Amino acid sequence: MRFRQALTAFGSTALTVILSIAAGGSANAAVDPQQVQGLRVTPGEGFATLAWTPVAGATDYQIERAPVDAADTATGPAVITGVWRPNRQVHQDRPTFADAGFNPGDRLRWRVRARLGSVEEPFSEAVFATTAAPWGDPGVPGESLRTQWEMTQAAEFTSDTSEYAYTAAIDELSDRVRVVEIGRTVLGRPINMFVIGYPAPPSTAAAVAATFPLAINCNVHGNEPGNRESCLILARRLAFAGDARTIDLLSHTTMLIVPSINGDGRAANTRGNSTGQDLNRDYSLIRQPETFAYVAMLRDYRPVASFDGHEFGNSSAGDLPTLPPRHQNVAQSIFDQSQDMIINRLYERGAADGWWPCPYGCANGGNVGLSEETILRNTLGLKNVTNSLLELRAAGGPTRPDEGAAANNRRRKTYSSLWTFNEFLDYHRASLAAIRLSRTAAVGFQVANTGRIVFRGSRPIPAFPAPHPGESPPPLDAPAQDAILDDPPCAYKLTQEQYLGVRSDGPAGMVTTAAQRIAAHGWKVIAVSDGYVIPLAQPERGLIPLLLDAQATEELVGAQRILPTLTGRHNGPLTISSGIACLAGATVSGPVTVAAGATLIATGSTFSGPVTATGAAGVFMAASTVRGPLRLSGTTQAVLIAAATVSGEVQLTDNSTVSGAAIVAGNTVSGPLRCSGNSPAPVNLEIANAVSGPKNGQCAAL
Repeated sequence: MRFRQALTAFGSTALTVILSIAAGGSANAAVDPQQVQGLRVTPGEGFATLAWTPVAGATDYQIERAPVDAADTATGPAVITGVWRPNRQVHQDRPTFADAGFNPGDRLRWRVRARLGSVEEPFSEAVFATTAAPWGDPGVPGESLRTQWEMTQAAEFTSDTSEYAYTAAIDELSDRVRVVEIGRTVLGRPINMFVIGYPAPPSTAAAVAATFPLAINCNVHGNEPGNRESCLILARRLAFAGDARTIDLLSHTTMLIVPSINGDGRAANTRGNSTGQDLNRDYSLIRQPETFAYVAMLRDYRPVASFDGHEFGNSSAGDLPTLPPRHQNVAQSIFDQSQDMIINRLYERGAADGWWPCPYGCANGGNVGLSEETILRNTLGLKNVTNSLLELRAAGGPTRPDEGAAANNRRRKTYSSLWTFNEFLDYHRASLAAIRLSRTAAVGFQVANTGRIVFRGSRPIPAFPAPHPGESPPPLDAPAQDAILDDPPCAYKLTQEQYLGVRSDGPAGMVTTAAQRIAAHGWKVIAVSDGYVIPLAQPERGLIPLLLDAQATEELVGAQRILPTLTGRHNGPLTISSGIACLAGATVSGPVTVAAGATLIATGSTFSGPVTATGAAGVFMAASTVRGPLRLSGTTQAVLIAAATVSGEVQLTDNSTVSGAAIVAGNTVSGPLRCSGNSPAPVNLEIANAVSGPKNGQCAAL
């Protein structure tokens, strides 16, 4: 009783001092307002999250780490492994730090201290924790697999032969995995892709596309291995883990992982491939077999979201610089969705787990992150894919001073990448409905062929106010006036030589034609008597002029622009008896007939009667209104009906389209949708049609 009365007399400060003394601490340390309090450590996969109560006025914090044994006795020196700064995260009032670089499974001791200017304050009380071991039970087949990088504790990167053996073992031991060779490098190395789903991946590319897959291109520059190593670890976990999260993720989509698109550069430890080509400047032109293979994969598997892995030499930047597709021809909805993934997922989760994501360039970033359509993130955006690049900071720099040891640096890079890719999976799972809506809006915008074409120019990346991680965005890169085409053409026409002539811009002995590259992109083509016509009323409208217009910065060919033939009002019936009729913003107040061999391209137009095509070469009905039935039969080359409104029946019969399956996507039809005898069968690009009548035949699932 006397003890309680004494405490009451002296107040709560006395209680703090007495409890501190009882615990073995000094009274001065316990009441020092500059000592970090409340340090907590949460082990993660290859890292540990440190969190603490902020100290008023602290400029930054130093993180100290020491190895200990099972009795928590130090077995090595304590070193400063990290520095937390306010610009690391979006919530400065809740400081966290993802400490990494240690060997997973080690037991460690941590302390944190504040600095006020250059003055170092007392360290916090120590916290001990055993870090998470590499995922997978060593006694379970499949789970026991380890990469060369893991087995050597990051002393060696995984070689190509070791990767092929590891990949084959996962393929053999897991029913969830199918490994597909999507192509070969210049020197003949296979380019493998993990196709992962639960309980098994769909059996065809088209069936995979129907699951709204997500993709990771792990390693395009051969001397940037961190993302590749994380992808191999991720593939093992997805292949064998039985936890609820993994099963849920793979039950709702398919994961596509390409560990090494540039096997030749990887073997030579060079940025480019064996010809010296930077492959990340070739995804539009696809001059190299590696990029050709990847773009053809995108055409067939149609991922709706993607990441592209790189490393960044700026040691002053964040741990995880990211950037969306910035090219101004990318649909606004895709840019916005990509920014949502970066800012509302990675920045927020980075703040919780202690990583430092920021826009590519970040601090002292220089002239990076621009608008070249040849860069994968921009190519993907122009293909209506929500995506970002990931740049792993190649050197530890001032905020990770212990990474002079190569293994520590390699582990931090790889496990920070693994964290990002796991967040990407979770974002896709949580936001798929929004991702699909953004893609639908993007395709609708592109097929309408409205608005200017920009040949080079980036969307701005708005800066957060300092000290947030977006305070140093990449440069504006606004388009010059001569890089803008205000009135887009209806289509481009290539001569026979432009389309079919052998190209000399690829590796020696591996020639291709423009026709092959256009087919790899998946664009629809109409053959005419003196050449080939490629309409802009297609889902990749923003990319087409960048390859086919002579005004473009890196064009494939300088094709002829075909301008609209009708933009105003046409009273009465309209018959297209031959050639190509291009209607843009037109109004036709009577029935339309497309005769054998003729082509109709209509964007943003209104038809007050039926539209009928029999034996036409092509029909493109995009973002238009038909007040009557739309009936197409016997079309020989290409059909696209997208983002259209039809008050009546839509019927596709016996169309044998040599330029690929008829696209019937995102339409509103107030009648039946009937399809039969079409070869190939029509597709909707996973963008459903709203049909008030019955859907039957080949269009029953569209």
